[in-house]
Amino acid sequence: MIQADRLLTDCHVATMTEGGVPYGAIEDAAILIKDRRIAWVGARADLPVHEAVETDRLEGRWVTPGLIDCHTHLVFGGDRSGEFEKRLGGATYEEIARSGGGIVSSVKATREASEDELFASAMARLEGLKASGVNTIEIKSGYGLDHDSELKMLRVARRIGREGGVRVRTSYLGLHAIPPEHRADRAAYVDKAVDDILPAAHAEGLVDAVDAYCEPIAFTQDEVSRLFEKAQSLNLPVKLHADQLSDGGGAALAARYRALSADHIEHSTEAGVAAMAKAGVVAVLLPGAFLMLRETKLPPVDLLRKHGVRMAIASDCNPGTSPVASMTAVLNLACVQFRLTPEEALAGATREAARALGVLNEVGTIETGKAADLAVWSITRPAELAYWLGKPMLYKRYSHE
Repeated sequence: MIQADRLLTDCHVATMTEGGVPYGAIEDAAILIKDRRIAWVGARADLPVHEAVETDRLEGRWVTPGLIDCHTHLVFGGDRSGEFEKRLGGATYEEIARSGGGIVSSVKATREASEDELFASAMARLEGLKASGVNTIEIKSGYGLDHDSELKMLRVARRIGREGGVRVRTSYLGLHAIPPEHRADRAAYVDKAVDDILPAAHAEGLVDAVDAYCEPIAFTQDEVSRLFEKAQSLNLPVKLHADQLSDGGGAALAARYRALSADHIEHSTEAGVAAMAKAGVVAVLLPGAFLMLRETKLPPVDLLRKHGVRMAIASDCNPGTSPVASMTAVLNLACVQFRLTPEEALAGATREAARALGVLNEVGTIETGKAADLAVWSITRPAELAYWLGKPMLYKRYSHE
């Protein structure tokens, strides 16, 4: 007999496991939960002998893994709605960045904000993501760009993980932009980011992975390689903002270091995609940034399929290029803009997003032994999650917390 804390019944389950029916679907299903983990999942007719403290009858709703937003910049000060207006007036992202806007404009506001202020503003954005079914989120630093401010951002991210009702994975993004005080001596900043800030953040237990922005307006392959070598010496996995604005060889660089993921990749070549496939690097597609920047160069989805590269999707929630706080909107945009199928999109926001964060052993699919991080939806079929844009569909979240 299974002793359970909770039985979910009268539901359908999209397990998102591979190798079987679409969505790994189980019609007329049941789930047993014990100690916030999945004790059993299957057809209701096969429900084993059990005792459950509580029973939730879900009236034919669909249950999926809790959605996973595997690329966000959720913690920042201020906003950049003025740059949004400039872009609508014709200015490019690169022009805004080179004129002192962009990331650097968020640095000043982030440095000036207290930890409590950053926490409060991030929690407001998190509410939108949670309302769209998110149970796990990655949060990057990268708007501090000095020792104290980078650690401040990462402490806020850890606090969100403790108090926000979501699982949080942190990424140190010290190589995001050159801070204003180092414009005349970028080498000194790279030294500081690699040899000072990262080791300090790691020593404080604030870092789960290390990220970098590899672009002509950001950092070179050599600079990123220095950071990645340091990360590997600390036994930290890496990931990369790669080939968003140009073909800078980012996909191949990510593959060289067996990164968890290469993100954006609109300009990646077939050679880069093939290298990602060989190294097991997940491609993280970010349709919110593509939309907001009005880009026209699509990520190489057909090449990713051809070479068997796993595809995740994420909000890229940030103040400048992707002020997006809804993962169901991201599902829709991934299908409409990038031509993913609804099943690929949902896999990208569950199983493959978990893979991109290195947490697939815990979340991302509904399987016995995994955390009971679940989302319940008032829908009649899973494709609706990518079909509707703006319709509230979430009925309930179950969290490991």
